[in-house]
Amino acid sequence: MTQDPYEILGVSRDASADEIKKAYRKLARQLHPDVNPDPETQERFKDVSRAYEVLSDPGKRAAYDRGGDAFSQGFGGAGQGFSFTDIMDAFFGGGAPGGAQTRGPRSRARRGQDALIRLDVELAEAAFGVTRDIKVDTALRCEACAGEGTAPGTSPVTCETCHGQGEVAVVQRSFLGEIRTLRPCAACRGYGSIIPDPCRECSGDGRVRSRRTLTVKIPAGVDHGTRVQLTGQGEVGPGGGPAGDLYVEIHVEPHKTFTRHGNDLHTTVSLPMTAAALGTRLTLPLLEADLQPSETQSGDAGTTTTYDLEVHPGTQSGSEQVIRGFGVPSLRGGRGDLVVSIVVETPTRLDARQEELMRELAAIRGEEQPDGKNEAPHRSMFGRLRDAFQG
Repeated sequence: MTQDPYEILGVSRDASADEIKKAYRKLARQLHPDVNPDPETQERFKDVSRAYEVLSDPGKRAAYDRGGDAFSQGFGGAGQGFSFTDIMDAFFGGGAPGGAQTRGPRSRARRGQDALIRLDVELAEAAFGVTRDIKVDTALRCEACAGEGTAPGTSPVTCETCHGQGEVAVVQRSFLGEIRTLRPCAACRGYGSIIPDPCRECSGDGRVRSRRTLTVKIPAGVDHGTRVQLTGQGEVGPGGGPAGDLYVEIHVEPHKTFTRHGNDLHTTVSLPMTAAALGTRLTLPLLEADLQPSETQSGDAGTTTTYDLEVHPGTQSGSEQVIRGFGVPSLRGGRGDLVVSIVVETPTRLDARQEELMRELAAIRGEEQPDGKNEAPHRSMFGRLRDAFQG
């Protein structure tokens, strides 16, 4: 078999690096021992690998073109070996040609982690928005070394083990020859440099932990469990790297009067039996009554805090009245409703005169001996639909 690497790969002498790589990939896929274990094919695979090692290296290719021996010892023969990266590149198409090219040292600066804190707010604050100052314990950039991790007046030095590459080559022998793989340098941990004199404030990490105060604006309409994102306010990364994000998780405290369901507010009003029968007007406090003057959306001291609720005569216990537009503002605009449930209270203790009047009323209405009414339990709309489907 000819020893001309151009003829072995089947390319012309003016072939480009991409053409050489393409030819090598094609032959490697055909001749690799895992695909074709024939001994003669294995020998040819070795020739193809050695030819590619010469032509993929600009220096070796130039030397061969000037008349050098491509496969002599020291030029790139069997004792010189070939890179495992080239074999993987032939099958998976990764990397640049030639095993001598490495990924290079990794940066000491890396993005910091995101942080999460909990903020307890009242229902009115969640509904109408609030601005709070919060204290956060996170990693900040070390000011003594400006995030470099080195003591003042010093700087990192190039690692003598990997010569600044951040990687070292590990050579192993196999039936294919010498296979070289690249591993992170243990001496510098892949950074390519070593800090001989670390900063005393941060011990070379480039960051220190500290407490700071942030102002966070909670938008109107947030609900329990909502997370407000503060970009770039999380943990500063190692080596003074960019900070992650800070997430403020909202926890809404229970309210003594209102409960929230979506953007609607629910409350219950208890009425005497006489007021429910005769009708009345109630002054109902709204959620706005919990706001401080500085928390009102418009800053207007005339913000409505009460609502005059008209209770019609004959109102039954358990009935509901819906007040449109007095619920919780939505994050997307608009506002929910306020649902008022009426509970009619039956007196439990009557004096002689009250009992006399009640008996007189019962006689007038013919209710001394009521028969009562047996009715099926109230069914919801979904219950009625279910019964309809079930026949």
